Amino acid sequence: MAKKRPQTKATRPQLTDGEIPVVGAREPCPCGSGRRYKACHGRAAAQAATELVHRPFEGLPGECDWVALRELVPAATAELTLKDGLPEGVPSVTLATVLPMAWPALRRDNGSVLLGLQNDTASGDISRDLADTLLRALQAQPGTPVKGRRAPAEGPRLQDLLDPKAPFEPVVHPGFEFWVPDPQSATPDVTASLERANAAAIPTVKLQGVDAAYWCQTPEKNHLRWVMPHPEEQLLDALARLHAAGRSNLGEGTRLVGSFRAHGLTVPVWDLPSGVTADDIEKPAAEFAERLAAALATDAPLTADERRARGGLTNRQVTLS
Repeated sequence: MAKKRPQTKATRPQLTDGEIPVVGAREPCPCGSGRRYKACHGRAAAQAATELVHRPFEGLPGECDWVALRELVPAATAELTLKDGLPEGVPSVTLATVLPMAWPALRRDNGSVLLGLQNDTASGDISRDLADTLLRALQAQPGTPVKGRRAPAEGPRLQDLLDPKAPFEPVVHPGFEFWVPDPQSATPDVTASLERANAAAIPTVKLQGVDAAYWCQTPEKNHLRWVMPHPEEQLLDALARLHAAGRSNLGEGTRLVGSFRAHGLTVPVWDLPSGVTADDIEKPAAEFAERLAAALATDAPLTADERRARGGLTNRQVTLS
C-alpha cells in the first residue's frame, strides 16, 4: 500500500506591516495569519485611525492660522502649494473654511480644487483626513464634489503633501460668494446653502500687525481672538503676570476674559466695546505683543497676585478640540 506523501503548504511571501493592504474587518488578514483582519493587523490600523492627534497642523506654515480657520473664522480661503507641484489639469488648490452643502472638497468645472476645512473628520487625525480628501479631489472629475470617508491609517498627512516653504496667507471674506464664481450657474441647492451660510456668518477681520489675531463683531460686543504658538503653561504664566499688573487689556473698555484651547494651541480672548473696530485694535494689539514677549522671557516664580490671576484665567478656559 502506497504511503501518503506528507502535505506541504505553499510558502506565502512575507509582507511587512507597511505592505499589508486594508481589507474588510471580517475578511482574512492579508498577512496570512489565518485570523480576521480586525483581530490582526486591522487592530493596529483601527487604533492608529482613532488616536487623537492633539496638534494636527504642527509643522505646517501658519499653524496658528490653520487653527483659526478651522475653529474661529466663518468665511476665508488660502492658496495651497503642493510639494510636487500641481497635476496636469489642476490650475489651483484652495483651502476654504466651509464649502456648499458641507462638501469635504470640490473639483470645479475648470479643474481647480477647493478643500473644506470645517468638516467633521472620521479619524482622530484631521491632517490625515484632509490629505486623503485632497488626493481624491485631485483625481475627481471636474464639476464634482468629494464625499467624506475614513482615511487609511497609513495614508499621507498634509505635512507630506504641502510645500513647507510656501507661505500660508488666509484671505477673510465678508461672505461665501467665493463658492460661486458664476452665480447664474449655481444650482438651487447651492444657492440655498449660500444664503444660509451668509445669514449665519459673524463679521470677522484678520489683523495685519500681528499674527493669527482675528477681530469679530457680535450684536452685544466685539471680540479679539488671538491664536498663539507658545506652550500653554508658559503662555498662561505670562498672561497672568500682565493681568495682575493691569497690563493685559487692549485699551480703554477692553478686557482679557479667558481663552480657548484648540488643536494643541491656546487662544486668548478679549471683550471689546461695540464701537471698537479692527483698525482701532491694530496698534493696541502690537503694543500688547511687545508686553507679552517680555513676560514670556521672565522665569521668576509667580507672586501671590499672579497665581490668583492665573487661576482665574484657567477657570475661564474652554476646550474646543
